[in-house]
Amino acid sequence: MLGGLAGLIVVLVLLGRYHPRSGADVLDWHPTRSVETEVLNEFEDVDQMIEAKNARRRARGLPEIAEEDYRTKIARELPGA
Repeated sequence: MLGGLAGLIVVLVLLGRYHPRSGADVLDWHPTRSVETEVLNEFEDVDQMIEAKNARRRARGLPEIAEEDYRTKIARELPGA
């Protein structure tokens, strides 16, 4: 019984490995967004987070911090930097 189950699993793995079409082709799967769109969204998110942080700093009477200051701070905190 276990040999039959193991054989079935091996057959399915080999079928998936050597089938001429990829899994994405079989499922007709396509990414919803391009890599460029994702990168632009990341930059926009960072800008929004910095603006929100600076709004809180302004409300407390502290000076604003630029993106370069955040990058420098993060670089100092990362191990090996």
